Amino acid sequence: MAVIEKETLGFQAEVKQLLHLMIHSLYSNKEIFLRELISNASDAADKLRFEAINNGALFENDPDLKITVTFDKDARTITISDNGIGMSRDEAIAHLGTIAKSGTKEFFSRLSGDQQKDAALIGQFGVGFYSGFIVADEITVETRRAGLPADQGVRWESGGQGDFTVENIDKPARGTDITLHLREGEEDFLSSWRLKSIIRKYSDHISLPILMQKEEWDAEKKENVIQDELETVNQASALWTRSKSDITPEQYVEFYKHVSHDFEAPLAYTHNRVEGRSEYTQLLYVPARAPFDLWDRNKRGGIRLYVKRVFIMDDAEQLMPVYLRFVKGVIDSADLPLNVSREILQESRDVRVIREGSTKRVLGLLEELANGDEQEQKDKYATFWKEFGQVLKEGIGEDQGNKERIAKLLRFASTHNDSDAQTVSFTDYIGRMKEGQDKIYYVAADNTTAARNSPHLEIFRKKGVEVLLMTDRVDEWMLSFLHDVDGKELVSVAKGDLDLGKMEDETEKKKHEETETQYKDLVEKMKTALSDKAKDVRITFRLTESPACLVADEHELSSNLLRMLKAAGQNAPDSKPILEINPDHPLVQRLKYEDARFGDWAHILFDQATLAEGGNLVDPASFVKRLNEMLLAAK
Repeated sequence: MAVIEKETLGFQAEVKQLLHLMIHSLYSNKEIFLRELISNASDAADKLRFEAINNGALFENDPDLKITVTFDKDARTITISDNGIGMSRDEAIAHLGTIAKSGTKEFFSRLSGDQQKDAALIGQFGVGFYSGFIVADEITVETRRAGLPADQGVRWESGGQGDFTVENIDKPARGTDITLHLREGEEDFLSSWRLKSIIRKYSDHISLPILMQKEEWDAEKKENVIQDELETVNQASALWTRSKSDITPEQYVEFYKHVSHDFEAPLAYTHNRVEGRSEYTQLLYVPARAPFDLWDRNKRGGIRLYVKRVFIMDDAEQLMPVYLRFVKGVIDSADLPLNVSREILQESRDVRVIREGSTKRVLGLLEELANGDEQEQKDKYATFWKEFGQVLKEGIGEDQGNKERIAKLLRFASTHNDSDAQTVSFTDYIGRMKEGQDKIYYVAADNTTAARNSPHLEIFRKKGVEVLLMTDRVDEWMLSFLHDVDGKELVSVAKGDLDLGKMEDETEKKKHEETETQYKDLVEKMKTALSDKAKDVRITFRLTESPACLVADEHELSSNLLRMLKAAGQNAPDSKPILEINPDHPLVQRLKYEDARFGDWAHILFDQATLAEGGNLVDPASFVKRLNEMLLAAK
């Protein structure tokens, strides 16, 4: 091949920013660098296994995959080597000089300067290679991609500043050797005992053997002497294949960090072997924090697919529904073919069975947290709901088979207490329903303050009836698929005619009928005055303090949903609201005897009702003008 001279290239701007954080000890626990580099080496081996399914020659007569960790006290270096897939020159430049992942700008905008929080973000972002610069002031990478000739090896070097060098070398063995040149003060890592303890602590779950040179006691020198022979220092078996009784909680946590690149422990996990018409093993985790790209519905999921312990693909989104895209973990199938593709996954009966079983398993795990008696379980579910509740709500519309289970996991704020925290379940609400109440009432608004102050709640406060506060953007979409819970109809307090059923006695009903007759002429007059704004005008008994409110017809979109659609640039149907007036309010009573400025008063009532529900006035200048004229006339 043509000789390519050594060249110096600059890091991507985001890498420079990341390296600055690394070098200034962003990670409070420095030993994590070894876990990250071993994890990357394991991934490289997995990728080789996958590519070798269709091209066995990539093994190059070296089929035994392994990771080797060595150190040199005199040279002050630690080297992590693997015989995995390796990198070509272009791949080394791309993977080690740039962060080749979408969302980099948002990622850096979320760095706060809080070491613990920022470390978690960096872990989620998957840039563990750069953690080597925590302990090293120079890193040398020598690599060759499997299948390329020996003279197409590559050496990459950098001092972690603004640039790196890359040149071609001869490298007979495929794979990657990463050599860390340690900074002053990091000598404690140049110890066989120290490195082995870190490996056993963080990487015992790695399915590849991690090898180190043996040490033997030299009686004459009275010290341990490094031998040429290598020994395996980890269990070297896939963690999910072991019996649950043989796995410690710490090992489960470290495996999660390996597959998720998260620096925090998971919130909960479930490990099961399923036998029957399909045979597979699942080890699934619920993270403690939402990733920054949670709302990207096109992002592939977090499930790694293995077939008979052979890695097949990262992010096998067909194995978990979109609304559970936050779940991380491993699924190992005994039935799928080794050459399975994403297209085959979409059509496979076995995959559908795995997906259904895994979905039920995750929902069961969440139910254990939600319904647990221990305070720790309740706290964990509160954390889960805060981080992932809105995403789980998507399942109501996407997973009809599990809709009832998901509904029981939902949480909302309500008028039962003053907290804005979403802690009230449908079960809680139904257990507190008033005698004669047969419906679940809710109000939808942009935020809890607007929801609590909605005039539509006035009659419910008077009667002591609890109302759920729906304030997430997904809520009204979700409710279009959820019409009842445990036989109790879900009813918006801002849609349709108010029907309190048995909570309204015969005396009240008779009084309402009489009042509607008394105000019949006024209602007709207001309909004429507001024909361009209101679909209808009618007397209401849902108000106790406000003069008027707007409601949507029973089968039309609510004003809150219409506002959200318009704000998102969507085409919203052009519909007029219904104006309801409170016959007991002095302003409405005055209108019965108003002639000269009746139209102005009617428009002011309508515009006030629009503002009270958080809407925008079509003509705010006219509203201000009318209101000022009314105020002046009142002198």
